[in-house]
Amino acid sequence: MNIIFTGGGTGGHLVIALSLAETARARGHRVIFIGSQSGQDHQWFGNSPLFEKAYFLDTTGVVNKKGLGKIGALWKVFKALIRSRALIREFGADAVVSVGGFSAAPAALAAVVSGIPLYIHEQNAITGKLNRLLRSYAKGFFSSYEEGEFHCDYPVNERYFQNARIRQEIKNVIFLGGSQGAKFINDLALEVAPWLKERGIHIIHQCGVKEEERVKTAYHELGIDAEVYGFTTQITELIERSDFAVSRSGASTLWELCAAGVPAFYIPFPHAAADHQFHNAQYILQHNCGWCERQSDGIAYKLKEAIMSDIAPKSEALADLIAPNGAEHIIQKIEKSV
Repeated sequence: MNIIFTGGGTGGHLVIALSLAETARARGHRVIFIGSQSGQDHQWFGNSPLFEKAYFLDTTGVVNKKGLGKIGALWKVFKALIRSRALIREFGADAVVSVGGFSAAPAALAAVVSGIPLYIHEQNAITGKLNRLLRSYAKGFFSSYEEGEFHCDYPVNERYFQNARIRQEIKNVIFLGGSQGAKFINDLALEVAPWLKERGIHIIHQCGVKEEERVKTAYHELGIDAEVYGFTTQITELIERSDFAVSRSGASTLWELCAAGVPAFYIPFPHAAADHQFHNAQYILQHNCGWCERQSDGIAYKLKEAIMSDIAPKSEALADLIAPNGAEHIIQKIEKSV
């Protein structure tokens, strides 16, 4: 088959495009990418050997624009839709796979008007506005939070499964603020650090590049030998070594922790679109596999309670929420559907 992958803007969308496209190509399909000049699309796939070709169209987000800005953004989407329709014909596309984000709009809409099967992967528990708009037109809608024919295991790096284990006790705690870091989580880590040190618990902390110097200095002043990373490409290895996580609840991080069997105390980013990080974490709570608290004063006490609890049942239960080979199963379903 000839498959077009589209979507992005942020790493959360693009990592899914990468995983699905790698799997599709490994199964013998031809793949190209259609994204945007804005966001991180070009940074990820501008020189990637994965795709036969990658196209970056002149588009921006529409939802956050007002007045003439919104009209201008819609006009860009329309022009990019025309271009995407031409690319669909030139490539002889059998399917278009959207991973969401504003980058997906032109090619996804072009698939609908061209009569090409459209498949959507939704990363979050709350469906994004574009995906919500296009869902009824799609031939398949993949979600890890919904049951039914197109329920899917979230595509994560297979290494998380290969080195998964049941955590019986906490020797290492990892604090994860996402790629940009999170000041609230950084401050919380520093607040509980002396308490963790008293209990012989080692700290691994991904704090964001902008906060790295401040956080390192604070640990030094506290006399605590913590591992601090502003940014790291070794997050897989760090999670493998960890027994407990304090984290934002973006979809990729959440499911990676699940795959590794690491119980987590989630603190959703309060300004995420449609509060989707909170709802992502609620899925974990519904299965009694973790904790979730809003950003607030006094959260340190609740975190300490979680760390002092019996984590083994939650670690064991995480394995029931996700299975390996999520990307391959999605591509297989697309193959059968087309």
